[in-house]
Amino acid sequence: MKSVFARLASDFLSTIVFLVVYLATDNVLIATAIAIVGAIAQVVYARVKGPGYMTWASLGLVIVLGGATLLTNDPRFVLAKPAIGHIAIGAIMLKRGWMLRYLPPIVTETIPGYATLAGYAWAGLMFILAAGTIAIAATGDMKLWAFYVSVVLLGAKIAAFAIQYVAFRFLVGNRLRAAARA
Repeated sequence: MKSVFARLASDFLSTIVFLVVYLATDNVLIATAIAIVGAIAQVVYARVKGPGYMTWASLGLVIVLGGATLLTNDPRFVLAKPAIGHIAIGAIMLKRGWMLRYLPPIVTETIPGYATLAGYAWAGLMFILAAGTIAIAATGDMKLWAFYVSVVLLGAKIAAFAIQYVAFRFLVGNRLRAAARA
């Protein structure tokens, strides 16, 4: 679980850096420039280990969207970056059964259909969060965007995880009790 969060932090490092610098300086251009430099430094560091696809994709997005923000002095470009990540992750989550490999055997053996359905629900959540990110980015309101990416995006995922955990425990428990009675 710890490696999952470390990987997510690495994949969204430029967004995190942008948000922290913006909140500290209240300057979109400085935050964008530092996020671009940070993304480049991340790739240079990863070259030692061999950067993954997400590292290269993140660098490309930061340079293109950050460059557009710097050239136009319009923060909406860089603010849309998290939406692109959510759309990509949502598209990957549309693969049937993707979630099964992340679940304990008792879940995959007892309620595999529900696990597959939950995988599609996660994909839907990613698309909804991406749409919200784009809508917030389109306003150009930095404070609203900062709240959305730091509270709403994270909170929605934590809530979805909690709901899924409780639902799976309930469903597995019911199936096991029913099997014991049969």
